[in-house]
Order: sequence, then C-alpha cells, then structure tokens
Amino acid sequence: MGADTVSGPLVIDLGYDRGEPITYDRPGGRALPPWLVPSVVVAMMLFGLTASGPPPPPLLAALTRVELGSGDPYLVTGTGQLIVQSTGRLTSYDLATGAPQWQVSQQIPVYRLRSGDGLLLLRPWGAGSTEPGTTAVSLSTGAQHWHNTRSVISFEGTGLVFSVEGVRSQSSGTGRRVERTVEALDPVAGRARWRVEVPSTAVLLSVPGPPGETARMLMVRDDQTAQLYDGRTGALLAERKVPAANYDPDNPLVAGGVILLRHPGPSGIELSAFDPATLRPLWTGAMGSTGEVQPCGALACLTGLDGVRAVDPATGDLRWHRPGWRSIETIGERLIAYADGPGSPTALVDPETGRVLVDLTGWRPLGGTAVGGEVLVTREVGADPRTMVAVAAPRQSRPRVLAALPAGTGECQSAPERLICRSMYGELVVWAYRSETL
Repeated sequence: MGADTVSGPLVIDLGYDRGEPITYDRPGGRALPPWLVPSVVVAMMLFGLTASGPPPPPLLAALTRVELGSGDPYLVTGTGQLIVQSTGRLTSYDLATGAPQWQVSQQIPVYRLRSGDGLLLLRPWGAGSTEPGTTAVSLSTGAQHWHNTRSVISFEGTGLVFSVEGVRSQSSGTGRRVERTVEALDPVAGRARWRVEVPSTAVLLSVPGPPGETARMLMVRDDQTAQLYDGRTGALLAERKVPAANYDPDNPLVAGGVILLRHPGPSGIELSAFDPATLRPLWTGAMGSTGEVQPCGALACLTGLDGVRAVDPATGDLRWHRPGWRSIETIGERLIAYADGPGSPTALVDPETGRVLVDLTGWRPLGGTAVGGEVLVTREVGADPRTMVAVAAPRQSRPRVLAALPAGTGECQSAPERLICRSMYGELVVWAYRSETL
C-alpha cells in the first residue's frame, strides 16, 4: 500500500548536546558532603530493587513511512487522516495508528489537495483555457461522489460548498473573488440548491449564523453592494451599500463573528465593522499606520509601523497594544508574535490579553494543529546543522526539546500528537510524539 509500518519505536539518543538555546538554565549546586555519599548509594540501590521496570518510551518515534515524490501533495485533515497522492493513487492513512484506510486510483494528478465537510475536492491543472472541473471524493471511503464542471470552493465546518467561476489568480484566501454565476451545492449529491448572478465581480465569504442555524454567504460586489444570503435556501437576508474598497480575497473578513472592511476615508484608510445578521454598521475608526487586519482569537489584530493592536470587533475598543511586534500568525488556537518578520518569532501569545506565554526566541513554529494549545517548533543547531523539534506549551515558559530529526528531514507540519515530515529519501514520515510528561 506504499507504506511500511515500523515494528518497534525508533529511539533517538540526544546525548549531552540537546540543542537547547544557550540561555537555558543549567542545573548546578554544591557537591554532596562525604558522609552523605554512602547513604545516597544505599538508597538508590534499594529504590532500584523495589521500583525497577521498563524504561519509558521515547518522546519521538517513527510511526509509519509512506512513499512520496518531491512534487506529490499530501493533506492532513481535521478528522485525523493523512491523504497522500503518489504513483497514480490516492491513499488514506489513520494518523492514530499509521495504518492504511483506503486506496483508489487517481488518473489525473492534482497539485493541491483540499478538503471540506467530509469531502476531498480534487481540481487538476487545466490545459490552457480548458476548465478541468472539480471532483468530490469521500474522505471516509475514497469513493467518488460527484463531478462539477467548474471550480468548487468550500468553507470548512459550515456546510457551504459553491460552484464558481473564479477571477484568474484571485480565487484563494479567506474571501474568494468570483464572477458570472455562483451556485450553492448539496455537499452529498453535488446538485445545485440555489444560484446567484454576479453583475461583474465579487468577493465571496462565509459568515456565522445565529446559534443552531446554518452559516450565511456574504457577497460583496464591486459596485459597493453587500448581500447576505441564507446558506440553506438562498434567501436574501440583508443588503447594504458599503464603502468603496479594493475588495480582495482578505477584504472584507470576519473576526469575532463581526464583518470588518478596510476602505479609504476622509483622513486616510479606515476600518468599518458590520453586524453579521443585518449588515448594520457598528463603528468606523481610523487605521493610522495599520497595513493588515487579521482575526486573532475573538479579537481583531491590526498590524502596522506602531506594532500590533488588538481591538474588540464589536465595539472597536482597544484591548492591548504591543509596539515591538511586527506581525502575527495564528496556528491552531494559538497566536504567534514576530519581532522582525516571519524569520524571527518572538513568543507564543494569549490572544485575549497579549500576554507572552512561551518565549520562542531561536525557534520556528510549524503549521498545523496540536493538543492542549501546544505548538511544535524547530531550530537548527551545530556547524553541521541538525534540526531539533520541541513542544511549546502554555504551561511551560520555554519549549521542551523532544529529539533531533534525521538529516534530510524537512517540510514538517504537526497534527495532534503527530509530526509529519518529508524525507530526502522520497518518503513522508509520520512521527508519534508524547508530551504528557513535559
């Protein structure tokens, strides 16, 4: 099936050079007095006789290896699956055990694997102006559900799946720029539920509905018209003129359940907030030197020359301000702050307060999800660089080293209690890690 399961754990001996930053504290203290040494030896011997047992398993061990070419894509789903495209096949592996789940032939390779609401959406490269369409495959069985002749986009966790005609080079991101016709699809059968005509172009995104109700679709057209549709029926719920802006894949966006739009104002660039149920304006404020707006937890983070400011999306009230930070990144449920760009991470941060939880100086965070708010991080050490991997957890003030990865290992991402990396030997290696003792 393209995978070999390792019968026993691979133990990595770190020796004394663990690769921890030199600023880490080292244990120290006075030597034991001579009269205490025999007592300590006797106590250790007695403890060894009464409490001996097998050594604990390693903190990082190879679980399975999958054959994978350098250009073959793979996908880690939120349901604990690893989907791999290799040698004309699609294969699903259970990340908990490393065992194959299903395998199907894949006639036309794709450059990227996408998933949404139980489906694997396969869209191959188009030949010139030819529209290749999108094929939906079941994540649970690998069976083909349906094929649509156009591009299909989905919003994970919302049940919203749309067939669209994307504007070239602008069909990705939080919002999607589309044109002509948008069709809402039944995710199971692939049939069109309802459709909306687009006069020119528009940005498409999902907006959370009231508790217990389906998500809504928000369309912001380039004629400054914002329209809110019921995701299940297509009923028009609200419509409003909004300020002129460069409606792009990340503008507008949703943060803390509120719609935020960047746009020119009388004194410069402004930020306006709108109610997600009615499109009623909530507030407008000057952005100053802010160049980017991003969701950060339940707040909205504004990044600019004066650092990072977090505001309440519903009111615009300032919650915290960090002038020394230059950018932020959300990984899972955690916020990573950077001092001088993505190459210099500063800290794992509490998004609600801006409080530093873990110092990440010298470490690079990995994308993906983990458990308990953990983030996996790596760093290179030594003249002949080795890649160290560690766990940054809110309960620890600094990352805790797991192991050194073998040479030629890279392009890693995390999953709950798993680390997935490419190998220079044409493999994708799934590592199991444990951090309950950290």
